[in-house]
Amino acid sequence: MTPGHDVAGRVAATLAAPGAALLLDLDGTLVDSEATHRAAFHRYFRRRGWQVDDDTVRAFAGRRGTEVFAELDGPWAGEDPHELTLAVLDSLDVAVDPPAPVPGAARAIAGWREAGIPVAVVTSARRSWARGALAMLDVADLGVELVTAEDTAAGKPDPAPYRHAARLLGADPAACVAAEDTPAGLASALGAGVGLVLGVTTSHPGEVLRAAGAHAAVADLEPLVPPAQRARR
Repeated sequence: MTPGHDVAGRVAATLAAPGAALLLDLDGTLVDSEATHRAAFHRYFRRRGWQVDDDTVRAFAGRRGTEVFAELDGPWAGEDPHELTLAVLDSLDVAVDPPAPVPGAARAIAGWREAGIPVAVVTSARRSWARGALAMLDVADLGVELVTAEDTAAGKPDPAPYRHAARLLGADPAACVAAEDTPAGLASALGAGVGLVLGVTTSHPGEVLRAAGAHAAVADLEPLVPPAQRARR
């Protein structure tokens, strides 16, 4: 049995339990947009005349910009983290650096919603970006719930976003499946008690994600597509 089939079986078995739900990160998990966001950070930092290396920019991946600006030493010291974050968001240019759907993302969402499984997107991004991503995937009308930067006092790696998502869906965290592409996101899902937490290797290699606690690592979301949806191909 291939690793992908093994993961698919674990996902299906977990989501068959009472109180199950599918909880999905957005950037790097549903849409491959980390390069889009990194370009916005670099664009803004260059405009300010700041020399910021790529490793420092990667520290923002999977987390709220406001929290990273407040915690991380850099040329922005003493400036308002909220204003800095808004300035970076204003520097996004999806025409120049377009995000792309992660394979399997739309089919996984559509298939589990068709099967009656609640689905939530759990993201450090703002609601407007999350809504746009769901529209790009053509799943905006499938009843997917959103937990975004506006919804909890603390962001990833704090467990609050995943705890909030489980409550919102009336789900038991232990009966949930989560998919994340960053160590911060994995820590959030694991801290909330999510039963099966998968690492998606769009941003980090599998060994990094497994070291951060992922129960398995996958290249994309094809292993999360439910059996009934997979059989239609």
